[in-house]
Amino acid sequence: MPSFPYPREQRLRRRVDYRRVQDQGRRIHRGCLVALVLPGESSRTRVGITVSRKVGNAVIRNRVKRHLREAIRHQQDGVAGLWDVVFIARASAAQATGAELARQVDAVFAELGVA
Repeated sequence: MPSFPYPREQRLRRRVDYRRVQDQGRRIHRGCLVALVLPGESSRTRVGITVSRKVGNAVIRNRVKRHLREAIRHQQDGVAGLWDVVFIARASAAQATGAELARQVDAVFAELGVA
């Protein structure tokens, strides 16, 4: 079975990076997700996830984040180019299944170009 790690260098972790993508990036709307994308400044594509309290309580927010991380882990290495991507979950993500979220993540990465 193949391994799909999600190491630190593939994640956006600093507020300044999130703000840069939010201020300068373009938006891609897919169902219950909004993706902000910007050509990256590091040696790998990096992804961040934002799920606000509008989505639901802590249990629901954490479930949405787990589903998004899983979908990202499987797709991230196939993206052509170097990007910084921030996925923002809309309130409707609370009712979405893991498969629906995965399809929407796939659609965003497909728009960026899959190698």
